[in-house]
Amino acid sequence: MNPINHVAIIMDGNGRWGLKKKKSRNLGHKAGLNTVEKIIRETIKKKIRFLTLYAFSTENWKRPKKEINFLFNLLKDFLIKKTNQLNKNGIKFKMIGSKKMLSEKLIKTLGNSEKVTKNNKTLQINLALNYGSKSELINCIKIIKKKKINFTEFSINKHLYTNNIPDPDLLIRTGNTNRLSNFMLWQLAYSEIYFEKKLWPDFTIKDYNKILNKFKRTKRNFGKI
Repeated sequence: MNPINHVAIIMDGNGRWGLKKKKSRNLGHKAGLNTVEKIIRETIKKKIRFLTLYAFSTENWKRPKKEINFLFNLLKDFLIKKTNQLNKNGIKFKMIGSKKMLSEKLIKTLGNSEKVTKNNKTLQINLALNYGSKSELINCIKIIKKKKINFTEFSINKHLYTNNIPDPDLLIRTGNTNRLSNFMLWQLAYSEIYFEKKLWPDFTIKDYNKILNKFKRTKRNFGKI
């Protein structure tokens, strides 16, 4: 049985879910938060230490400005309301990605959530926000060159946004889309990948556990026979 230390999730399908309900894409983003809370609770129950959620990519700036503003306000309000609860539940919150282009209010809220929860050990939630793996690697290369140190696997790992975070054991992508979308390309080198047809708001605890159990039974060779 494979131990699970880190689960990464591409939460795809919120907008399509909202449109499917004949409402709006924003309705889907709001519904997606309910799924996030359920998955967090189940992840704690399963004693998994790290959960990384892909919330907004560097490519998502191409979306309508109204939708982007709604998403960021939704996140800001969620953190303002829920940070104390995260802290009580022993959850550490960390943002991975670039703070460039984010509003001062959102940066302040993100920083407060990180500060309040920094000593917690039960679960670390990494929120990939304004995150793109290619820009992460370029940023890493620039830092290493500036420090004039050797390029090694160790030095790259140390200068990524995910420094001190173990690589994901498995990646789950909902939304019936089979691609990585510029997410953790370096870190996912040996992760098991599961593509789920359901849209993120429809993703259930039962679906989550089915994937976790399948992973536990998977033979992982890491290049060996």
